[in-house]
Amino acid sequence: MSFTAQDVKALRESSGAGMMDCKKALQETDGDIEAAKKWLREKGLAASAKREDREASQGVVSLVIDGNVGAIVELKSETDFVAGSDQFKAEADALAHLVAAKGVDAVSERAADLEELKVTLKENIGLGEVRRIEAAEGNVLESYQHIQGGRGVNAVLVEMQGATPELAHDVAVHIAFARPKYLSRDDVPAEVVDAERATLETISRNEGKPEAALPKIIEGRLNGFFKEVALLDQPYAKDDKQSVAQFIGGAVIVDFAQVEIG
Repeated sequence: MSFTAQDVKALRESSGAGMMDCKKALQETDGDIEAAKKWLREKGLAASAKREDREASQGVVSLVIDGNVGAIVELKSETDFVAGSDQFKAEADALAHLVAAKGVDAVSERAADLEELKVTLKENIGLGEVRRIEAAEGNVLESYQHIQGGRGVNAVLVEMQGATPELAHDVAVHIAFARPKYLSRDDVPAEVVDAERATLETISRNEGKPEAALPKIIEGRLNGFFKEVALLDQPYAKDDKQSVAQFIGGAVIVDFAQVEIG
């Protein structure tokens, strides 16, 4: 597989590694971007293993809570100028209300409106993520939305059992900041855990760690991985001396959803 100068640039931006290291990584992996990222990480050349490619798009994230139902809709645009326009934000709000009322698939009802908006605003516009949570009776549904430049850019819904609205809101704020991918470590797919363990083993071996100490070192680093991706394992954003699981006490996080522009 061949690669271009743009591929090298993209790899450098996503990994934080040097230009020549990125070129070498692509040569070693036949131009496979994802394999090149792994190669850089294993060689200790990536600036940060936490850094990920994020789509360079603009848009708005609209959030609605109606009773025990919450909805988040991401509407994408090419520029922040369009994303900040009243007409664009109104369409995102209309979509969010529709999803809350009828379900995720209801967005198809406004397909014609989106096509018309493309013509009016003279820009490529499309739907991004669409999420909906319908909380069970007695559960608390709370949210947090980060506003930037007059538009929503990061929205969170969280459903909790045995929690106050204040506690659920604090958890939603944490999610917006910490960006967990899973609720608990048990929710992380086995293939993801196995791949991470293999990568951590390669990193540890490349660092010259003693063979006898490898199992303990790898498990320790794997626990660090869970603290990054699993909500309940994450250090609580407002007090990192306790985990989210410790912070919520006897309450239960049933479900959560996060949608973010960028």
